[in-house]
Amino acid sequence: MIVISDTSAITNLAAIQHLQLLPFLYNQVTIPEAVYRELAEIDPPVPGTLEVQTAPWLEVRQVVNRAVVERLQVEVRLDPGESEAIALALELGADLLLIDERRGRTEADRLGIKITGLLGMLVEAKRKNLIVAVKPLIDALIATSDFRVSPVLYNQILDVVDET
Repeated sequence: MIVISDTSAITNLAAIQHLQLLPFLYNQVTIPEAVYRELAEIDPPVPGTLEVQTAPWLEVRQVVNRAVVERLQVEVRLDPGESEAIALALELGADLLLIDERRGRTEADRLGIKITGLLGMLVEAKRKNLIVAVKPLIDALIATSDFRVSPVLYNQILDVVDET
């Protein structure tokens, strides 16, 4: 299974000390060079900075088709990490793209790329008994990572995992 990740999935999971969910859920995760740079070459370091440099389950790949990246940055106004993640997902025929930003999700969906975000990963982790509960993790994301979720979606997710 080929899974590509944008920056947000890694930084948000690392911020709540649950980055280990990624290899448990997907075995290996691939990130484009721009995502690696967003994580590893930032000062001060962000959650995930150290992990991304040493995680054996994380692979960094170069995007070959720069024209796609340019189009996504100029026409869709995505940042370099999102643009390269979508371009790499297309190039590798990825099974899944981990992305949370609305504009990036909309464009990936338009291009036929299967996507999931942080909330979807948490739901899957609970279904696979990798975590006990979703609610405390969503609450931690909101408190520590400036993670935004509408009250309606928050309640829908809790309904899906029987935590209401």
